[in-house]
Amino acid sequence: MASNEAYIVEETIVQVLSVILLSPLYQGIYEKALARIQGRRGPSIFQPYYDIYKLIKKEVLVPTTSSEIFIFSPYVMFSIYLMISFVIPVVYPQPVLFTPTVDFLGGALLFSLASFIKILASMQSGSNFVALSASRILSFAFLSEATLITVFFGVALITGTNNPYVTLSYLTKDITHYLSLAHVFISVSFFMLWLFETGKLPVESSGLSELGMIDDGLLYEYSGKLLAILKWGSYIKQYLLGSVLLNVFLFPWFLIKGPLGAIEDVGIMFGKWMLLILIAVIINTTLAKLRLFKVQDFLAVAFLLSLFSLILTVLQGGE
Repeated sequence: MASNEAYIVEETIVQVLSVILLSPLYQGIYEKALARIQGRRGPSIFQPYYDIYKLIKKEVLVPTTSSEIFIFSPYVMFSIYLMISFVIPVVYPQPVLFTPTVDFLGGALLFSLASFIKILASMQSGSNFVALSASRILSFAFLSEATLITVFFGVALITGTNNPYVTLSYLTKDITHYLSLAHVFISVSFFMLWLFETGKLPVESSGLSELGMIDDGLLYEYSGKLLAILKWGSYIKQYLLGSVLLNVFLFPWFLIKGPLGAIEDVGIMFGKWMLLILIAVIINTTLAKLRLFKVQDFLAVAFLLSLFSLILTVLQGGE
């Protein structure tokens, strides 16, 4: 019994450390691959780490119109994302230390809470530019948040549970479960949501003069350590959503259980992420940039696909 508890603690530590330490690396690899495809040399794959380190050393400037919410919200958001890494199958295919406390729906609500806090805190700056970005995000959020929750409701109906680890086991047990039309629809829906939430759609740009700037506009008034924490938190969010997409929806196989499984699974996840990054780079470079109002159409399709999955599951009588 004691050895099992020790294994669970080890698996939890490996999973959480991989989330914290490796999430900026995957963003760096994506940006490097995107630059190479576009014929540029591009930054180092370790550039996100350099940026975080540089920002941590810089002075923090706070707008005079802001309150404590503006200052402490980056720490709260980072803590929320860190909490999620304790409960969902990011690396290891079996429950870790605090898995019984949160299910799929709870994870979705935590993601939504972090997004709400981010918007609320950014508005404290009093910047018109930030307000413009916030209004853009809110015009898309009603579809993206609805899609996220509907996807997890669909998973619960398909598998009969809202536990991500049971879902993973259910899909790997029988190939027909994985190839069912309801699962295909819900997987495509979640992949489209991941593209939007992580800024992989061609419409989004980090340039200040770009009309397609969405999420980055919320960070306009942040600086120094607070900006570093926000950027690091966004990398963790990307890693969490991408790992759920890979392990529960697209490629639920190959993960290893056992005392050394968590360590080996870090390497397996690296291979899965390389494939996901390749797909994202191809989409970003082959599709023309979407106009801003077309983002709603994109998210509406993702939401409808998740609804179709629910309808199919109900008509088929569940599993």
